[in-house]
Amino acid sequence: MTSPTLLHLDASARRRSFSRELGDAVAGAWRTAHPGATYLHRDLALTPVPQITEAWTELCDHILEHGITDPTRYREAVRTPEQAAAWAVVEPLLAELLAADTVLIATPMYNFSVPASLKAWIDQVTFPRMSLAGRRFVVAYARGGAYGPGTPRHPYDHQERYLRDFFAGHFAIPDEAMDFLGTELVNARVDPALAARRTAHDASREAALAAARKTGGAL
Repeated sequence: MTSPTLLHLDASARRRSFSRELGDAVAGAWRTAHPGATYLHRDLALTPVPQITEAWTELCDHILEHGITDPTRYREAVRTPEQAAAWAVVEPLLAELLAADTVLIATPMYNFSVPASLKAWIDQVTFPRMSLAGRRFVVAYARGGAYGPGTPRHPYDHQERYLRDFFAGHFAIPDEAMDFLGTELVNARVDPALAARRTAHDASREAALAAARKTGGAL
């Protein structure tokens, strides 16, 4: 049996953030459960991934036109110096993703969705008809308000909903291979208008940390 590999991505612009706290809890429990296994960490905020370029779109078009579905063959699309430069950005990111059995994404909600840092990574590693079936995706999230089912702001949740749709629609990841756990109402710590929700935030944080440790240990 091969040793498992965890790819851990951080996307928060804050060094001390609730999404990082949860991601670290998942990763810590996973590493305890799998001593000696391969742990890959990439901080998308500290070392941003560049936006895709026109040369990247040319790689994408070539892959689509020639029906290339095996990621190990993507390099065949490189035909110009500009495309080679675009591939040099993609290659290490894609290698980490393909090596992973589990992908852990720690992300805040920014403006109802995910940070640009995470979206840039997604754009770089995603190609047509690309399946990552067999892998597990874990999302450890934080958001300033309450956006869960039954809340008034649930229709504005384009964080979890976007990621679930993306994993399923682009990577062929079934719902049972996704785990989402998160801390809500973090703005109750700083926003006077949410001060009355501080107790609810504290309870959400503790529940999320417990879920993070349980999830990480069970992966």
